[in-house]
Amino acid sequence: MKSSRLVSILLLLQTRGRMTAAQLAAALEVSVRTVYRDIDALHAAGVPLYGDAGHAGGYRLIDGYRTRLTGLTADEAEALFLAGAPGPAAELGLGPVLAAAQLKVRAALPAELRAHSERISARFHLDAPGWYADEDDVPHLPAVATAVWNSRVLHVRYRRWRAPTDVERRLEPYGLVLKAGRWYVIASAGTGDPRTYRVDQILQLHLDDEQFEPPADFDLAAYWRAYQEDFQGRLHSGDAVVRLAPGAADRLPGPALREAARATARPEPDGWTRAVLPIESADHAHAEFLRLGADIEVLEPADLRHRIRATVEALADLYGRSP
Repeated sequence: MKSSRLVSILLLLQTRGRMTAAQLAAALEVSVRTVYRDIDALHAAGVPLYGDAGHAGGYRLIDGYRTRLTGLTADEAEALFLAGAPGPAAELGLGPVLAAAQLKVRAALPAELRAHSERISARFHLDAPGWYADEDDVPHLPAVATAVWNSRVLHVRYRRWRAPTDVERRLEPYGLVLKAGRWYVIASAGTGDPRTYRVDQILQLHLDDEQFEPPADFDLAAYWRAYQEDFQGRLHSGDAVVRLAPGAADRLPGPALREAARATARPEPDGWTRAVLPIESADHAHAEFLRLGADIEVLEPADLRHRIRATVEALADLYGRSP
């Protein structure tokens, strides 16, 4: 829209100082002719800007013409620009909105804070997903975000892990959470407490005109903390007694295992250490412990020890053959 573009021109000039029509056109993704018309509109509105001709020319605002934010500290400016995660904002369909908001804030900041925030943006970049995780396909995320924001009912076809895998649900979405690059929607299906749904597992979605009233006492952050604690509790299904070679405890996968190894360590005469480690399941522990090779020996439970021994014997047989 022209009005927002005129504001953007003002903010660009406040933030960057002198700019040519070509530079403004590139920043706004419009033609130079459009910039000329916008400059004329700003002149007509009484905005004190002027243009210089020549190679070093361009448009600039008269010194002192500025709108400032008041009460913003250096720490707050740092937090603002660290919090502007462009990837998640783009997934929500808010990429241009975020860019425009940051531009407005930069333009309104005093010079010393503006330089500080730009230094933060130049030196820190937030990238939430892990290295070896495939990027989730979340085509329905903008619609889910709209439903959350406007308290509108969603009708979805959702894929879950247990049979029947594909189910129909009427959802009242309370909030969205981004965890390790994956989006979750917290929603009520109309009965009982709210539940957590992965947005990338929504197969089809219809955004209803029907609105709902979220519970007045629902706290998204508190819900998510409780959900994570419950999830971690369910992961710990038992314990394994192991012996670890010197230094092997530091190579255990995950901080929970490393902390448990340190807390329960009992040195043995041969220099190894006996420890009790929490395990999610025999399948999971089998794969995780094999990563340490000959630097770990599982003593209990017996079925896990037998499984690892069978795997090692199969590997020895495989590698004992001529290639």
